Amino acid sequence: MASEALHTDVDRKHKKREMKIVQTIRKLLKNKLAVFGLIVILLQIMMAITAPWIVSYTPIEQNLSDAELGVGSEGHWLGTDNYGRDMWSRLVYGARVSLLVGVTSVVIGLAGGIVLGLLAGYYKKLDGIIMRIVDLLFAFPGILLAMLIIAMLGTNLINVVIAISIWSIPGCARIVRGSVLSVKKQEYVLAMKSMGASDIRIILKHILPNCTAPIIVFATMRMATSILSTSALSFLGLGAQPPTSEWGAMIAAGQDFMWSSPHMTIVPGIAIMLVVFAFNVVGDGLRDALDPNMDFNN
Repeated sequence: MASEALHTDVDRKHKKREMKIVQTIRKLLKNKLAVFGLIVILLQIMMAITAPWIVSYTPIEQNLSDAELGVGSEGHWLGTDNYGRDMWSRLVYGARVSLLVGVTSVVIGLAGGIVLGLLAGYYKKLDGIIMRIVDLLFAFPGILLAMLIIAMLGTNLINVVIAISIWSIPGCARIVRGSVLSVKKQEYVLAMKSMGASDIRIILKHILPNCTAPIIVFATMRMATSILSTSALSFLGLGAQPPTSEWGAMIAAGQDFMWSSPHMTIVPGIAIMLVVFAFNVVGDGLRDALDPNMDFNN
């Protein structure tokens, strides 16, 4: 009887959680800024996927006779750079690089942060060790930590992903740990322990699902940071290398032509600004919709 009552209680919690997900989506769609951000993100994804079909030139195709054409030029509506490469083509393919690096680094960072956060929050003996390692990583400013890692590993996009992933782990670990410490005190978790359920089952089936709200918000915000960090590292020459079309590298290439061809820096700069703004406002919208004061366990 006790087992049936517990399973009934767990099923009831799952149903209420599904209802809250629907309510969250509705609240998010009522936020105009968040909807705008979602549209910008979807446009970037569509640009990245359909890149070969929506551009007329390859991003590395040079034509010196068309060098530094301005915005609105015939055949190059966003102009060209100092090598005659089409800015629209490079912008579209740059969206691929930004998304690929951003998503990959965030996923790897989340994986590491979630594992460490779950272990630290659930096992008291591991808490001190793991959190001291996390504090050590927090001692370094993020961008300097990424630069240090890239300096040791080399300058390419794979190492940028590794650097930003490592930079993402401590923040995620601390957020997950805090959620686990709260959730594991709930009565149904204590009941599962008393019935002999394994730690793995309790962590993966009952604790982790109740930590998804802060993880989702963190991941969305982290996408903005990852894209901005990728652009910053590429601007400094530590990320994408020529002739790769990456937004930060495009700005770096155009800084010597600010007066003669300002579109070479303005166009990718606007792209970075819009995408980072989009992920930030979507993250804010998700945070408001999920409501950190809302009880996801009842």
